[in-house]
Amino acid sequence: MSESTSQLQEETNIQTPSLAAQHWTQQDIMASTSHLKAMNWPFPNPRFIFFTDFDGTITLKDSNDYMTDNIGFGTELRKQGNRDVLDGKKTFRDSFQEMIDSVNKPFPECIDYLVENIKLDPYFNEYFQWANSMGIPTVVVSSGMEPIIRAILKNLVGKDHVMMDIVSNEVMALPGKSIDQEGGWTIKYHDDSGFGHDKSLTIRPYAQLPADQRPTMFYAGDGVSDLSAAQETDLLFAKKGHDLIRYCVKQDVPFTVFEDWSTILEKVKLIVEGKTTVHEAARLGYEEYQKGNVGLNGNAG
Repeated sequence: MSESTSQLQEETNIQTPSLAAQHWTQQDIMASTSHLKAMNWPFPNPRFIFFTDFDGTITLKDSNDYMTDNIGFGTELRKQGNRDVLDGKKTFRDSFQEMIDSVNKPFPECIDYLVENIKLDPYFNEYFQWANSMGIPTVVVSSGMEPIIRAILKNLVGKDHVMMDIVSNEVMALPGKSIDQEGGWTIKYHDDSGFGHDKSLTIRPYAQLPADQRPTMFYAGDGVSDLSAAQETDLLFAKKGHDLIRYCVKQDVPFTVFEDWSTILEKVKLIVEGKTTVHEAARLGYEEYQKGNVGLNGNAG
């Protein structure tokens, strides 16, 4: 691990509050974090927060890719767009806009189509129920669209889906049209960044909390757009076989590898129970990368 990784690890160690900090009341803490939803809902002042990507991380397939491949302009053009983003020829925002523009079905029909075809990781619900029992908020931070994500979660998680906050892009009607019409809708981006949704902006205010208030933060993801978010958290769970792992090595982002949410649940339980640390999990993740056990061909340069 490099010096910058070691420094990040030192900063996430549990620290003894200063004498002044010990005099903070519960009301003081709640007031200072009142603008941060996950510090107040669904559990007040959590010790841990789990932020996660949605498509391809919680789900087995990326809903936007699936929609584009099957009712949009198809797989080849989508993959070419991905290559253009990696080569720096266009932004993720512009490539994603092209994908969405290629889908002409009315938006409600798109939701129904995806609810019927997109499935969750088989172990996600087990993780989610455990996290709720432990008072750990789960926050979806996505480059997708909130109505689609919410509909899929409602279908596959059930009534407890309301306990999961979603921070993502939205949907809007095109001028003079309705989202219920063919070609009548488009994506409404969360911010002006080249990603359309810079996930780090959601997480950074939590990372900047004083040490005596800041929770330990996890993030799970599979794509390059997750890297900026992961840099704000204490430990990234990077999906096995995806290039996000290479970027983590290059950028000195502490990570461990997961195949499915059973892996995540096992490792988070150990950290919450004090049987291991985020630093140890990251060390083991890096060792697995060095051994070639993360589903990638070749090494990061």
